[in-house]
Amino acid sequence: MMRSEKTRRRTVLVLQTLGIAAAYYGSGQIGLLRKVTVEGAVITPLWPPSGIALAALLYLGLRIWPGIALGAVCTVLSMSDDFSGWALAVSAGSALAPLSSCLALRAVGFRIELDRLRDGVALVFLGALGGMALSATAGAGVQLLSGSLSGGDFWPVWSAWWAGDAMGVLMVTPLLLVLRKARMPRVDDRWGEALLLSVVAVAASAIATRSSLSMIYLVFPVLVWAALRFQLAGSAPCALLVSVMAIVAGTEGVGPFAGHSVPEVMFNLCILNGSVALTALLLAAIVTEHNNIRRETEVACEELAALVEELTPRPLREAGSDGPKDGESR
Repeated sequence: MMRSEKTRRRTVLVLQTLGIAAAYYGSGQIGLLRKVTVEGAVITPLWPPSGIALAALLYLGLRIWPGIALGAVCTVLSMSDDFSGWALAVSAGSALAPLSSCLALRAVGFRIELDRLRDGVALVFLGALGGMALSATAGAGVQLLSGSLSGGDFWPVWSAWWAGDAMGVLMVTPLLLVLRKARMPRVDDRWGEALLLSVVAVAASAIATRSSLSMIYLVFPVLVWAALRFQLAGSAPCALLVSVMAIVAGTEGVGPFAGHSVPEVMFNLCILNGSVALTALLLAAIVTEHNNIRRETEVACEELAALVEELTPRPLREAGSDGPKDGESR
C-alpha cells in the first residue's frame, strides 16, 4: 500500500513537471510572436513564462522547479540551434529568477489568495521587479560577455529584458492564481454586468491602443470598475487584455505608438503595462481586504450578540419578553 502510494505521488510529480515544462515552452512561443530587437538582442514586451513559472512555484511548491528549468532549456533551444554554455547560462537565469521570487515572497508571508494589500505590494516589488532582475542580468550579461553586445548597449537591453519578464509576472501570475479558485458559475451570478464589462473592456482597449488621438487613459475607468465589482477575478483578465492589445499595437506601430522608435515603444509599453498592472492588482487587493474585514466584523457582531444572549440570566430574558406592550401601563 505504501509503495503504491509512493509510486502514485512520483507519477503525479512527473506529470506536473512535464506539464509545467510544456506550459513554459508553449507560452514562450506565444510571447515570441511579438518579439522586438533592441540593440541586436531579441526581447519580448511581455514574457508569459515568467508569470507561469512563479504561479506554479507558489501553488505546487519548489519541487516543480525542474519543469521550469526544462521549459527554459527547450525555449532557448527553439531560438538557437547551437546550445552552448552561454545558452545554458541564459536558461539558468530564466529558471532561477522565478525561484528567487518565490523564496522572497515566502519569506514575507505571501498568501496566494491575494486578499491583502501587502500581498499585492509583495508580488509587485519582490515577485516581479526584484526577482526578474536576475533573469535580465543573466540574459544581458551573457550577451555582453560573449561579445554580441557592447558595453554601451548593456543597460537598454537589460531594462527591456527586465521589463518583459516583470510584466509577465504582473499580468499572468495573478490571473493564474485566480483561475486556481475557478468554479462553475451560478444562476444568480452577475452575468449581465460581467458581459457588459467584457464588451466595454474590449471596446475601450481597442480605442485606446489603436486611436491616433492618444486616448490610452480610457482603460483605467474599466480597470477600476472591474476591481471594485469583481476584485481580482475581474481586474486580472482586463489588465491582461489591455496589455496584449497594447503590445500588438506597439509592435505594429499604430495608434499612440506610431512614429516612435523601438526603444521608445518598449519604454511606453513598460510604463503603460506597469500602470495597468499596478491599478488592477493593488486596487483589487484593497477591495478584497476591505470586504474580508467587513465580513469578519459582521461575524464577530453575530457571535457577540449570541454570547450576550447566552450569558443573560433566564429570568431577565423572560421578563424582557413578557414586559408591557405599547400602550399598557407599567
